Amino acid sequence: MASTAAGKQRIPKVAKVKNKAPAEVQITAEQLLREAKERELELLPPPPKQKITDAEELNDYKLKKRKGFEDNIRKNRTVISNWIKYAQWEESLKEVQRARSIYERALDVDHRNITLWLKYAEMEMKNRQVNHARNIWDRAITILPRVNQFWYKYTYMEEMLGNIAGCRQVFERWMEWEPEEQAWHSYINFELRYKEVDKSRSIYEKFVMVHPEVKNWIKYAHFEEKHGYIARARKVFERAVEFYGEEHINENLYVAFSRFEEKQKEFERVRIIYKYALDRVPKQQAQELFKNYTVFEKRFGDRRGIEDVIVSKRRFQYEEEVKASPHNYDAWFDYLRLVESDTDADTVREVYERAIANTPPIQEKRHWRRYIYLWINYALYEELEVKDPERTRQVYQACLELIPHKKFTFAKIWLLYAQFEIRQKNLPNARRGLGTAIGKCPKNKLFKGYIELELQLREFDRCRKLYEKYLEFSPENCTTWIKFAELETILGDTERARAIFELAIGQPRLDMPEVLWKSYIDFEIEQEEYDNTRGLYKRLLQRTQHVKVWISFGQFELSIDSDDRIQRCRQIFEEANKSMQGCEEKEERLMLLESWRDFEDEFGSLTNKERVQKLLPEKVKKRRKITAEDGSDAGWEEYYDYIFPEDAANQPNLKLLAMAKMWKKQQKQEDEDEEEQEEEEEEEEQQVPQGKEAQENSEPDEQGPAAHREEPGKEYDDRDDESSSSDSESDGEDDKDKKEETKADTEKL
Repeated sequence: MASTAAGKQRIPKVAKVKNKAPAEVQITAEQLLREAKERELELLPPPPKQKITDAEELNDYKLKKRKGFEDNIRKNRTVISNWIKYAQWEESLKEVQRARSIYERALDVDHRNITLWLKYAEMEMKNRQVNHARNIWDRAITILPRVNQFWYKYTYMEEMLGNIAGCRQVFERWMEWEPEEQAWHSYINFELRYKEVDKSRSIYEKFVMVHPEVKNWIKYAHFEEKHGYIARARKVFERAVEFYGEEHINENLYVAFSRFEEKQKEFERVRIIYKYALDRVPKQQAQELFKNYTVFEKRFGDRRGIEDVIVSKRRFQYEEEVKASPHNYDAWFDYLRLVESDTDADTVREVYERAIANTPPIQEKRHWRRYIYLWINYALYEELEVKDPERTRQVYQACLELIPHKKFTFAKIWLLYAQFEIRQKNLPNARRGLGTAIGKCPKNKLFKGYIELELQLREFDRCRKLYEKYLEFSPENCTTWIKFAELETILGDTERARAIFELAIGQPRLDMPEVLWKSYIDFEIEQEEYDNTRGLYKRLLQRTQHVKVWISFGQFELSIDSDDRIQRCRQIFEEANKSMQGCEEKEERLMLLESWRDFEDEFGSLTNKERVQKLLPEKVKKRRKITAEDGSDAGWEEYYDYIFPEDAANQPNLKLLAMAKMWKKQQKQEDEDEEEQEEEEEEEEQQVPQGKEAQENSEPDEQGPAAHREEPGKEYDDRDDESSSSDSESDGEDDKDKKEETKADTEKL
């Protein structure tokens, strides 16, 4: 027990950490490594150089090194670098058999290691062990036939040794595996180095079958061309075109073919090849083809050929556009414009038929507006360019049958059809077409066009009937009534024209009644029926009290050549002023008074002028509150108001309010003057009295407020409860006078 207690006492006690907070200075692992590097704690001194003096020491050295290499291999057999170092060390000692043994042992460990095979074969070649090297290469290409490096090294070795047959045999074995393109090119170049053109051709035949790409066919053709076999080169290109067909067509093949033929001065062949390709290659893949074709035509072609190239290119572009979006009518228009300028009528008709076959998918007029012009252009082309009236008639009829007239129609196509029939001297067909149009889908434009046609033909009875139908269709159209009445006026039937105007103004709904009344009044004035004109003005004034009507009435009376025209005009102005006294539009009333004033200035006496001048209103600037859309207060705005003398006399409260405001202003001004006087007296007490000069200086001060009190005797007419500009102007003048008086007093003191 005692020993146990003693043993327990020997165990040191663990110190308790009182402060577990991190230290102020933290040491990182990077700092520890840096300090170790700086102090070089782990740096060992280099081993001493050993000099070998005899064979026994050399054997000991070899034994020691071999033991080290074997130990490394035994520790990790899969590290091939250890095997290679071991073998290279043995090779440096000329121990080729030992090195060979080491490589064989390494191959047993990893026979798929490419570096190991390469080092092994290079060792044999360095030591001129040709058969051993061949054996190694054979084993390598047998085990790893897809490693191209073995084949390249093997064929290079055989060629350097002059074993051409052996090298060819190796290439043949390699080609059986169908390697990449560079391997085939190496084989071909090998044969060409020894002038074996036929063998190279046979290799190319196999090559283009194994790697059927356009560039390989082109290389094959260039090979034949380079060696002077032009017919064979052309045959290669033709075989390539047949091989790819139209499904896998490629523009590069045709470009190369065309350049080949161009070198042979076969320009017609080149042109045919380009056109054949352009007809089959898609537009997005034929950019280089178009470019080369254009360059060719510029160099060897004429102007027509260059234009053909450009037209062909644009045509393909439009073809792609209309294929991508058949309802893109703008693309069709551009395409048709191009085709019309360069091709025959059958081709143009074909394109037009393709275009008009793309009817809009929705029966809404906005979708048909562009489409209908395809039909119009088609009909005009047949009539003007082809000069085929029968086919033109068929185009118009097909278009009119296609349009859904119950939902919407196009007056333009009906009118164009009628004009076409008239040009063909077939008036009954034209009238029949327009009559059908009016019966199926009456429109303003149709009526106007039909009426204009009959007017040109001087068929006035038909015009009357058409106007009657037109007014039955649209009785609120004032323009139609006016045109109808003008027609009767031109024909000399004034009573009929007057009856038409009477019917027109009696309609319950009119789109422009003011224009109709003006036309009726002008008509009566032209007929010099002044009593009828006055009656019209009075009837019009019963319907509207517009100021322009009164002014026009007055000007009419003034324009009549009679003795009492001035009196009549003045009477109209007086009536107008009385009728507009209760009008809310003060600007219109002012316009009337200004016209009356201008009239009196020219024709009236001084008394009449003063009388009208007294009726003119006073222009007053006022302010009013602005309310925003959400109901909040948006501030104030200024505006001008007109106060007429009659309104001011009828509203005495406005004058009373203005006098009250002036009194309030006067009281405020007197208080300010008294305060100024008290301040001046205090200043005088602080200064040394200067006798009479001080009294003289005080007299203007006493007179100033009194004079100022007399000034507000001017009457201000303010009729707005909020505020008025006249108040602000008078306030500004008072403030200015007050400042000037204060300045004068200060200078005198």
